[in-house]
Amino acid sequence: MEDPVLVEPPLADGRTETEDANRQRRRSPSSTVQFATSYHDESGDFRPPHRPPARGPSSAQSLEVQSLLRRRLQSVVFIGLGVNGFFNGLRLLRLDPLLTRSNIEQIWAPAGLYLLALLALATVLRQKQFYSLAQLRWLEVATFGITTLYFLGETYFPLFGDSGGWLITYAQRHPSEMSILARQPSIFWMAIIVGYGMFIPNTGFRCAVITIAIALSPLIVIATAGLLRPDIPRRSLTLFLAEMAMWMACAVAMAIYGSSKITVLRQEALAARKLGQYVLKQQLGRGGMGEVYLAEHVLLKRPCAIKLIRPDRTANPSTVQRFLREVQVTSTLTHPNTVQIFDYGQTDDGTVFYAMEYLPGLNLEQLVSRYGPLPAPRVIYVLRQLCGALAEAHTVGLIHRDIKPSNVILCNRGGRYDVAKLLDFGLVRMQSTDRAGTGLTQEGLIFGTPAYMSAEQASGTKELDARSDIYSLGALLWFLSTGEPPFVRDGVVQTLAAHINELVSPLRSHRPEFPEDLDSIVQRCLAKDPEQRFPDAPSLERALAECGSAAAWTQTAAAAWWDLISDAGGSPAG
Repeated sequence: MEDPVLVEPPLADGRTETEDANRQRRRSPSSTVQFATSYHDESGDFRPPHRPPARGPSSAQSLEVQSLLRRRLQSVVFIGLGVNGFFNGLRLLRLDPLLTRSNIEQIWAPAGLYLLALLALATVLRQKQFYSLAQLRWLEVATFGITTLYFLGETYFPLFGDSGGWLITYAQRHPSEMSILARQPSIFWMAIIVGYGMFIPNTGFRCAVITIAIALSPLIVIATAGLLRPDIPRRSLTLFLAEMAMWMACAVAMAIYGSSKITVLRQEALAARKLGQYVLKQQLGRGGMGEVYLAEHVLLKRPCAIKLIRPDRTANPSTVQRFLREVQVTSTLTHPNTVQIFDYGQTDDGTVFYAMEYLPGLNLEQLVSRYGPLPAPRVIYVLRQLCGALAEAHTVGLIHRDIKPSNVILCNRGGRYDVAKLLDFGLVRMQSTDRAGTGLTQEGLIFGTPAYMSAEQASGTKELDARSDIYSLGALLWFLSTGEPPFVRDGVVQTLAAHINELVSPLRSHRPEFPEDLDSIVQRCLAKDPEQRFPDAPSLERALAECGSAAAWTQTAAAAWWDLISDAGGSPAG
């Protein structure tokens, strides 16, 4: 679930995240059309798609772990860069001469490769793109695997260097000094192992496997190298390994215990966090203005979704006003395809929140991203529901202004499948007077998401009416049908200019199997002149209902689709 924004921030090259994601989908269209067209055979009967659906996060809890893991990996990489720079800076001051062959091979070359690897990982983690939990786990393995390899070299070369190494030097002295020698590399390895356990969100078993593997790696390397060197006394090698093994065992024990305790405490802290009559269970998502949690009413034991403003945003009066306005506006709407508001409150510490119905499903952006563009009958089925939700809003003078794929949840409610729910009325505006939002919107400012704005909205027109939302519905229809917005440009300004000046290409040029009547509807919705569009949501709904394929997507087909992704391991919870 996302919060409405003024304009999605551009990436480094000028694209917004939405544009960038859809551009990637456009570059890889090989499977989308095949999957979308496989819902119906030539006779029009439903049949399952041929390819298995993509897997998503397994639960809401994984979203929280994903967010935390990504932040922690970024911190680990930057800490690694700082430590690498600090210690190699000391070497620059200490080593003389600097550029001997052994120094280059044993110090500067490994340090340079480690630096480049960390910079590459930092670049990947800083990218404005979604990484699944599995992908982040691979990045975690890469981060600590590279670090382990680097410190193996840092451990090996001082012990077995060209001049015989410290093991030979200390072997000629009192055996008790061998334990002192072992403590120096042990400190670095303990820092890595304990840091992993305390820093990386994990299960106890997974933490144990990885920390034991890290701990064994220097012991195995030192034991193997020592046994291959006949000039190293076996007793000295044994004393060294025993001392180091003791420190490694302590580090692993602390890491496993710390990881388990921190995981439990994090879950208990989240579960114990209470807002009014609601207990927060799991974080479902995070937006620019606030966070959304799965919660439960203390007395009714009813699951719901809690949306709250982050504490650091409550100091901004306009943000709070917009949030309160969203509550007030949405609570007046009762259409079954509009998200329902249950309650509203404010805690003693100033946290503002509201409770709404919990919708375990997929938003339309996730749906298309994972399973490809939809067939025409299903597009019509979804759009007709949204027309009903907007018809009620428009009747009382409310213009949504931020209709986009991520603001529509597709779920199963009351025994019905493919129920579309319209969310996030945070940018809604009272038609003509805008009395509900005095001071919250200004002429000349552009509110909404560029990829789905109407032409008049993109130009900053103050007075918008229902036909602006009709245009956005047409852009949404285009996205569901093709997998991308009607205009994909390199930047926000170019996208807004395209909405104002450019005509959209025929839908059938992208999806030849689509019916002409649906193509005509989307062309009329996306007309630049509001007078040429459908005048209101009911008229658009009637036109969609009259399409020849409108009746082809039924509850039976919808139920079969949801059963299919459930059997294949897909996550309805998104």
